[in-house]
Amino acid sequence: MSPFPWWSASRHADRRPLLLRRNAIKAALRAHFEAQGFTEVECGALAVSPGNEAHLHAFRTEAVSTAAEHQTRYLHTSPEFAAKKLLAAGETRIFDFARVFRNRERGDRHAPEFTMLEWYRANEPCETIQGDCLATLHIVADVAEAKTFRYRDKTCDPCAEVQRLTVAQAFTFHAGIDLLATLNAAGEGDRDTFAVKARRAGFAVTDADNWSDIFSKVLTAAIEPRLGINQPTLLTEYPRCEAALARATPHDPRVAERFELYACGVELANGFGELTDPVEQRARFEAEMDEKQRIYGERYPIDEDFLAALEHMPSASGVALGFDRLVMLATGAPRIDDVLWTPAP
Repeated sequence: MSPFPWWSASRHADRRPLLLRRNAIKAALRAHFEAQGFTEVECGALAVSPGNEAHLHAFRTEAVSTAAEHQTRYLHTSPEFAAKKLLAAGETRIFDFARVFRNRERGDRHAPEFTMLEWYRANEPCETIQGDCLATLHIVADVAEAKTFRYRDKTCDPCAEVQRLTVAQAFTFHAGIDLLATLNAAGEGDRDTFAVKARRAGFAVTDADNWSDIFSKVLTAAIEPRLGINQPTLLTEYPRCEAALARATPHDPRVAERFELYACGVELANGFGELTDPVEQRARFEAEMDEKQRIYGERYPIDEDFLAALEHMPSASGVALGFDRLVMLATGAPRIDDVLWTPAP
């Protein structure tokens, strides 16, 4: 950690080449999406609900219309809800370099305010969005003149053939656990079965851990650090109970059309074949908020306007990519703050 603030002339001089490269990467990606027929949109950051995922934490504020009337609002953790409303309105291909905000997140790979490159395709499959993700790696590698992405002691050739793994395969290969055997036909987790299997594989499981807690422990400790090494990895078919905004796969209702892209052991993107059933979406949101209440003692409201829009939204696929992380790996920067023009205080 430098003893000088980011705005000191000497430190800024060291960071400036990375920041200019960031600008070049952003311009190249914008041109790529526009050439593909995408429209750039700007989703507002103030929201009724910041998102309804148990482990995402928002910044809260108040909208004041009169001295007596205050309405709680949040800075969004993703432009997803607003972007899907635009799909319901008739947009078909959209992208947004969105400023997003996540509380309780600060570290070498995390910033409380960062840029999410999010894009959606109406009436196109999830596999097309996966192809988009790999194309972005090639574009960024070319602009950054980077044959190798790097993070700490891990490297990845962004143009190498992608490794495709289902989550179940990853749990078998890297943790020795049959994950699908812990799910029922509807994709709901059997906590006790999972606990037994995880303990036998050498993972510490407490009595307070539920199915999702165990899943996260194994994924974080044994699987994620091994993904995207030497070649990009697409981790696909997440358990349905770990994919609150994704539809079930047609071939197995236990798993969903959710994928993540990894390079150098770092998650870069999280994508879905989008769920458009408002009834099922409400049930999933409520389950997520019940979990948030259990763990953190709070819950966020559900955006009723979003659920109403789902009834009019076409079949679609979309993805959220951590733009700053991608720049960090492409430039070899050790910390995300090194590629942010003005890091958060």
